[in-house]
Amino acid sequence: MATSSPIRFIEDALFCTNQFGLSYADPDQKWIIRDHLISLLQDFPFLKPSVDIFTHNNGSQVKLLNAGGDIRVSDNTPLIPLIIWLHEFYPQMPPIVYVSTNSANLISLNHPFVDSSGAITSSYLKNWQFPRCSLSDLVRNLIKLFSHNHPLHYLGSGSSSSFSSNPSLVSKMEAMDRLVCTLYYDMLAIRPKIDQEIEHFSALQAEMINRVDVADSILIGLEHESDNLKKGIEKMSDESDKLLNWLKVYDKNWDNIEDAFEAADKKSKILLDCTAGDYAMEDLIYALDKAVENGAISFEIYIKQVRLLAREQFLHRAMVLKLERSKEYRLS
Repeated sequence: MATSSPIRFIEDALFCTNQFGLSYADPDQKWIIRDHLISLLQDFPFLKPSVDIFTHNNGSQVKLLNAGGDIRVSDNTPLIPLIIWLHEFYPQMPPIVYVSTNSANLISLNHPFVDSSGAITSSYLKNWQFPRCSLSDLVRNLIKLFSHNHPLHYLGSGSSSSFSSNPSLVSKMEAMDRLVCTLYYDMLAIRPKIDQEIEHFSALQAEMINRVDVADSILIGLEHESDNLKKGIEKMSDESDKLLNWLKVYDKNWDNIEDAFEAADKKSKILLDCTAGDYAMEDLIYALDKAVENGAISFEIYIKQVRLLAREQFLHRAMVLKLERSKEYRLS
């Protein structure tokens, strides 16, 4: 959609709404766009104006003016196909700039200012302010920027930038671009190590979470055990209090405390005597174990005495078992 006269084309596109129907509504805005585009084409005649549909990232479509053409940044690098779209809210919003891509023009990987789609995000665009900024200064900034970091992949191109001019002679914007490039390539250099560390710490975090779960499980188990022990202590304390009270009552009435335990019948007396004998044998065997450990008696004497005590203990237990069985038989 271009005519032989770029200026006439721009004016027709902006002010003949029936033919073009652009998305610029404010008349004052249209005059600013006219002046900026004419100034741009006068400074860079290789750029040509055009009108086309532009699709934003959110999917909305607008009809905008643009200027496109091939710019050269040095004699030994390929031309850069550039297209500058004027936003529907230009000049309050910065222009949208792309490096045109096709099968012959491949964007350099990991470029600090151009993404894989060709969209340009330079410091000049990020810090765009009207009326300080202009389209002509934008193109000059891009030429200087791409002379150090060419956006297209070609034979002999590299990923590193080289700024050979004296840092004291560059503008603030160019200094910011240099800093962005340096930080960008430093980030690319350390990114694999950072990714490795992130993976390592993620695995460590998962292990720590697992250990926390195990520790929580152990803690819950210990709390349950503590509760059971407290209940056991309370029960033993109650039993101990009952026994102490019982002893206080019956210790005064018998010279021998054993007289307080009176069997109800003959079988009960035999059961009580056998149980006492069983426990007595158990205590004697334990005492003999300690005596052998301390060297008080010889192993031969220990074996002989344990055999005698075990035989007697067996008789006591057999009698207790016989009495309990006879009792169960009567109850059945």
